[in-house]
Amino acid sequence: MRLRGCRDVTFAEDASTVHAGTAPWAMATLRNLAIGALKTLGADNIAKTARAIRDEPQRALPILGITNNPDAHGT
Repeated sequence: MRLRGCRDVTFAEDASTVHAGTAPWAMATLRNLAIGALKTLGADNIAKTARAIRDEPQRALPILGITNNPDAHGT
């Protein structure tokens, strides 16, 4: 599936109420970033993976390189 179709199916882009200024382009860019990150990590089904992250947002933290390990130096 092409990226535009993936964005619409996964994120319901055609139903978006964001229409003013450059906001639609910014949202498309963020959606592309999310899809690209999931593809890079090997997600076979982008929509299913996006729903899993929507339902459990803490799943996104490791994808973004954020861990819950306390820093040994206290910073």
